[in-house]
Amino acid sequence: MLKEKLKGYNVILASGSPRRQKFMKELDIDFEIRLKDVEEVYPENLQGAEITDYLAELKAAALLDTLSDNDILITSDTIVWHNNKALGKPTDKDDAFTMLKALSGNVHEVITSVCIKSNSKSVIFNETTRVSFNTLSDDEINYYLDNYRPYDKAGAYGIQEWIGLVAIAKIEGSYVNVVGMPVDKVYQHLITFTK
Repeated sequence: MLKEKLKGYNVILASGSPRRQKFMKELDIDFEIRLKDVEEVYPENLQGAEITDYLAELKAAALLDTLSDNDILITSDTIVWHNNKALGKPTDKDDAFTMLKALSGNVHEVITSVCIKSNSKSVIFNETTRVSFNTLSDDEINYYLDNYRPYDKAGAYGIQEWIGLVAIAKIEGSYVNVVGMPVDKVYQHLITFTK
């Protein structure tokens, strides 16, 4: 269905995330991956979804000069928002441990923004999912870090992994958003983007 709507367009996913790439494949559309390193720095006054909106647009801006008229560019950014602070990807095991210790026994939000851009049109949207964590022991946190090494994930965890089975008591909102992209919203926006 979506493949038919996008006929004549070249969809570009600007993400190295294997989870986002898998989601795009599962949407059954043809796309290419185009990567450009972007320093993910944002103004300190931004809060929550303002941060991910800003970073998704920043990633898109870095590739704008490479777009042809029939290109549709998709960029995305995810943070874990806890105690009015953004948790991005951990820098090392100690940082990951500190993040998971903070999330243990608490509720946090996973916020993902997506920017869809062409040479003539642009849309940005976001999704927030509330996640409740059970209390984790230090041994459980270390087991997860040693066996799953979630250093490429915001908040130092992947809901689709072991920790998602044992630590997550409840989620309110989109599950796939916590995995890395609000795919239902991406689908809906791509359906209307070419109109």
